[in-house]
This record gives sequence, C-alpha cells and structure tokens, in this order.
Amino acid sequence: MNTFVIRIICLVIGYACGSIQSAYFYGKMTKGIDIRQHGSGNAGTTNTIRVLGTKAGGIVLVADAFKCIIPILILGAVFGKMHPDLAYLFKSWTFLGCVLGHDYPFYMNFKGGKGVACLAGFAVAYDIRLLPLAVLLFFVPFFITHTVSMCSLILYSGIFLALIVMGQTGLLGAVPQGALVEIYVIQAFLTFLCFWRHRANIGRLIAGKESKIYLSKKK
Repeated sequence: MNTFVIRIICLVIGYACGSIQSAYFYGKMTKGIDIRQHGSGNAGTTNTIRVLGTKAGGIVLVADAFKCIIPILILGAVFGKMHPDLAYLFKSWTFLGCVLGHDYPFYMNFKGGKGVACLAGFAVAYDIRLLPLAVLLFFVPFFITHTVSMCSLILYSGIFLALIVMGQTGLLGAVPQGALVEIYVIQAFLTFLCFWRHRANIGRLIAGKESKIYLSKKK
C-alpha cells in the first residue's frame, strides 16, 4: 500500500479514536453534567479531578490513554509489517490524529481537551522506554508545584527532545532520516499545540495565579 495513503488512514483512525471524549461521557453518565460547563470548561483529566474528584479523574486519564494506545499499537503493527522501517512514522501520524480528535472533536463543536492524557498513551504504545521518562517529567514537578499546566508543558517538551535523541542515536531502529525528520516535525507541532491550548494557563503562571491540584482533595 502507498505510504501516503497509510499516513491518511492513520490520521483518520487516530482522529476517530481520539474524539471519544471520556470526560464528557463520564460526566454525563455519572452526574448528568457537561464537564465543559463546569470548572475550567476543559474536557480533560485535570478539570474532571477539579469537578468530580480524583477517582473520576483517574478513570478519565486511563480511558484517554487507552484511546491512543489501542490505535497506535494496532496501526503500527499492521502497517509496520508492510514497511518495517516506517512503523514509528505511522505511529506518529496515528498519535497526531488522536490528539486532534481529543482537542477538536467534530461532534462537540470542536471543543475538547488539551491532549496531555493522550501523551501518556503515546509513551506506552510508541516506545515503552518513553514511559519512565514521562512519569518523571510529569510527577516530579507536580509533587513540587501541584501545577498541572506547567507539568504538562514540561512533559510535552521533554518527550519531544527525547524523540530527537532516540532517533538520532539509533534507538528507534533503522528509520530513514527523512522519516525521522517527519516524526520530529509532527511532535514539534503537537508540542506547539499543547502550548497553544495552555496559553491562558501560561498567562496565569506568569502572573502567579494558576490554580493548583491536590490529588487527596476534592473540590
């Protein structure tokens, strides 16, 4: 199959899976609320914790991670058999679709989350060696600052840099340099998108007014 067609298939299937809004459906099924009309108005893990509590946030986090893990693993395996040297590239296109679907679900007026929980699924499905790094990048600053937005920005930036290091040192295998550059561009775009989606949070961080999240408390 033509690799351009495979890229489109990965993007579309990723978008379809990513657009499953866990926070929205959980809020509707358990409390009869639209999570986007409460708290920060974001359909993601952090706002779920803020509005519905830590347990609810944990369920949403796992659900959002798995909606990325499943398509990335399946499409990476299926199309990776056709083009073994491009398996990581196809995983990147799938992840791109997942984040776009999560952030901009078409059936919710393109108002979704910020794609951070999706990165947890990406770390598991893309290359498990990224998972310990992702845990450290997020939770070390979190338990120091309890500021999720800052931790999210650190996480995306760190994974972006880690992919470049892994790619250029051969840890991703025999991926052609052109495909590696494409992977870096995709991840750079997603990192920029994360910053863009957090632009209001960044303003509050600079002003020292960003809210904090404590896992042991429920608002």
